[in-house]
Amino acid sequence: MRTSTIVVLEGDETGQELLEEALRVLAPDVVGLELELPRHDLSLESRRATENGVVYEAAAAIRGAGLGLKAATITPEKAGDVGSPNRILREEIGGHVIVRTGRRIPGVVPMGGVHSPISVVRMAVGDAYGAKEWREGEGEAEVAFRTERIERRICRAVAEFSFRHAERTRAKVFGGPKYTVSPIYEGMLKEEMDAAAERHPEVPYEPQLIDATFALLVGAAGDPLVIPALNRDGDILSDLVLPLFGSIAGSESLLVAFDEDYAPRALVAEAAHGTAPALLGKNLANPMAMILAAAALLSHVDDDATRAAGRAIREASLEAVAAGVRTADLSGHASTTEYTDEVISRVRSKLEVWASL
Repeated sequence: MRTSTIVVLEGDETGQELLEEALRVLAPDVVGLELELPRHDLSLESRRATENGVVYEAAAAIRGAGLGLKAATITPEKAGDVGSPNRILREEIGGHVIVRTGRRIPGVVPMGGVHSPISVVRMAVGDAYGAKEWREGEGEAEVAFRTERIERRICRAVAEFSFRHAERTRAKVFGGPKYTVSPIYEGMLKEEMDAAAERHPEVPYEPQLIDATFALLVGAAGDPLVIPALNRDGDILSDLVLPLFGSIAGSESLLVAFDEDYAPRALVAEAAHGTAPALLGKNLANPMAMILAAAALLSHVDDDATRAAGRAIREASLEAVAAGVRTADLSGHASTTEYTDEVISRVRSKLEVWASL
């Protein structure tokens, strides 16, 4: 993927404030890249005013540019309202995979002794979500039914991306579905994992049933892991994996759409946290996850300078924390802008040194 445009999806409350911090890091005088950053207002007010028209416009822009950087947004709970913009974006760009990565933050004590990055690669569509549900009978004889479905092309996308991501990050592909109990349904993902393992023999592969995966993760302390998962399994796994590192501040989320060869053709990155309304306007929220989301986008671009900028941002974000520049959620005293200023300074220094070498 090669692009000079990142579509910016504005959001709500503190989510928008943190997006602005990430955009400061992407400035040309920081990363040395001339990026076009067209903006689309996906705030709740804008979505209501346009009846979600702005979301469809943003999705079309992402299909053209290939990259999107999204702020956290509010999803109203009331039926008949505008609903979730994430659902529309998934459908409109053909996003089949969601990737969430947890990583160790310097100075933050993880749970269970984990220290290497763990990425959960899950289906973005199908499975338990969107399933047809109904009930029959009454009283104690009442029975509930649900019809779920998964598609082989989605299973293949999850498996293939998992192995390519593991190869790129020098990780092990680990885990899997409960294929022994459900050989027809969940076995489809296991079949695609096995086939991807044959295509990528250099990638370490340790399949595990989903229940064993949960149990082993609690005491995991070894290699970086990439875990392919069904939609619901992956949703639950993410909620376990990210807090294992002691904070979700170092975690970004990627929505990935693929071409016919299962190479990414469109990606939307965002922080894994919400809009944090209690921190709005206080200059206290941690922008790390949003900045790492921007770095993740750059790392997928087929251009050495762009990838180097992504690496510099990622390293600078963690090194700033290691040097003691921390926001309050990490037991520090730095403001939102002070942390970003430190990251910017370190990115500039890194890229200048690397250029001289």
